[in-house]
Amino acid sequence: QVQLVESGGGLVQAGGSLRLSCAASTNIFSFNAMGWYRQAPGKQRELVATITSGGLITLADSVKGRFTISRDNAKNTVYLQMNTLKPDDTAVYYCGLRSWASDYYWGQGTQVTVSS
Repeated sequence: QVQLVESGGGLVQAGGSLRLSCAASTNIFSFNAMGWYRQAPGKQRELVATITSGGLITLADSVKGRFTISRDNAKNTVYLQMNTLKPDDTAVYYCGLRSWASDYYWGQGTQVTVSS
């Protein structure tokens, strides 16, 4: 059973920064990709940033230049550094792990709230 544990969410003012962490209970290098998704109230879950086992990074257009994703394979952990946060970034952020068969595993989510 794969478990993902997120941390680092919270309340921050616009322009501030937060760093999210997601620790997996399994060897993430054996999975296709790991990343972050978010869901705001009344909206669908959307991709924020992913990084593959080969290091290929995908970022949503809305966060390019502000967010960076990185991984530490030794710690089975993925990080999301969020800078210059905006109120529109307010959402529940979920860590996701994708297998080579395109199965997804999800964390419980962490709330990020950006005040104006």
